[in-house]
Amino acid sequence: MVHDLYILMITAGVVSLLFKWLKQPVVLGYIVAGVLVGPNLAGENLVNPENVKAWGEIGVLFVLFCIGLEFRLKKLFESGKTAFIGVLTIVVGMLLLGYGVGRFAQLDNMNSMFLAAMLCMSSTTIVMKAIDEAGWSKERFVQGATSILILEDIIAVVLMVLLSNIATSSSFDAVVMLKTIGVLVATLAVWFIVGILVIPTIIRKARPYLNDETLIILALGLCMGMVLTAEEAGFSSALGAFVMGMVLAETLESHRIEHLMSSLKNVFAAIFFVSVGMMINPSSLVEYWPSILLVAVVVIVGMITFGTLGCWWGGETLKDAMCTGFSFVQIGEFSFIIATLGNQLGVIDPAIYPIIVAASVLTTFLTPYIMKTSIPCYNFLYNHASAGLKAKIDKREQEVELAEQKPATSSEQKLNNHADKVNKVLKHTLVTKHVVNLFFKNMSENDQKSEK
Repeated sequence: MVHDLYILMITAGVVSLLFKWLKQPVVLGYIVAGVLVGPNLAGENLVNPENVKAWGEIGVLFVLFCIGLEFRLKKLFESGKTAFIGVLTIVVGMLLLGYGVGRFAQLDNMNSMFLAAMLCMSSTTIVMKAIDEAGWSKERFVQGATSILILEDIIAVVLMVLLSNIATSSSFDAVVMLKTIGVLVATLAVWFIVGILVIPTIIRKARPYLNDETLIILALGLCMGMVLTAEEAGFSSALGAFVMGMVLAETLESHRIEHLMSSLKNVFAAIFFVSVGMMINPSSLVEYWPSILLVAVVVIVGMITFGTLGCWWGGETLKDAMCTGFSFVQIGEFSFIIATLGNQLGVIDPAIYPIIVAASVLTTFLTPYIMKTSIPCYNFLYNHASAGLKAKIDKREQEVELAEQKPATSSEQKLNNHADKVNKVLKHTLVTKHVVNLFFKNMSENDQKSEK
């Protein structure tokens, strides 16, 4: 096992340095490292695939736990309808488009559904890194884009649960799917509400005794506990890790936990992406290159189209909407996780995995260059637009600028206003009075610290 870990880490380290020098995302380097040490190039004896698979599964849990830690209700309140309309347009549009591509390629329903789920998620890591390297971190569209990515992550976890249930039942039943969604939503609500009521209170009372060591151990213990709870409830372990991250995101120690987890997440995430690369057969890339190119084009065109339309319908300016859409043109990490899930369940065609991974590598490589074309494309569209469309674009720009100039209520005050309204409705019942007060107290204390 130590030998396997040494081979993985030294190869990933050297290749990631090369990709850093080439100014490419290190995620691509990890995948290439996996190809180099995988059984298709290095043979069966260099590393034990079972050990790598086990570490990769742990890596998935840590990645999803950290994504949950980055989730903030406040961000969604600030983005308003832009995030919800934007993510709804993107996910529904890409699901339909991906399913259509699957059927066009003569895949069955199960394979087409998994393919659709793989194509509808962008990469939070790649998008934010590309935005930062482009010097756009302070741009107006970034807040809406970040909220959309957060909601996409939540939807991806839900899709994983639904696909897992559909795959194990070997059939698609609308009634069963609606029942599963209902059970999932109810379970998530109970977990989240109980977690917000109990865990922040425990951490607040134990705060004087929580140094970095005890805090990270406690956080990981809670994460693993929720993973086991999710598995016992019949859901995926990934869902449990994500939910506990969301719960801990509402505590006073959320940023501290996130900081402490970053190194651990990076190590196991690297192992996960190496394990993804180990499953790629280089000869299959040559064999399936038309399919790889088709998937990449579908993702790029689809994300630009649905991302731009969704943000425009959500109230953003056309320029900001296009910047968002042009940023989402890659296949994200969740696609690998969904593909791995399909492989583990034995329900997807083995050819889909290398196609998705290769298309992800291609779209990730192209992301920074496509992003840079968003402004020239906007200028071209504006200059060649009809008088009526140009008037709508100008009107939207004026509306957004006017809204920015108005003295807006702070996000904390908005959250408190919502809390007050709900509290007034519920506080007259003896059973819920103290529970509701505690729930909003735990959330508001975290928001107050975030504002500072």
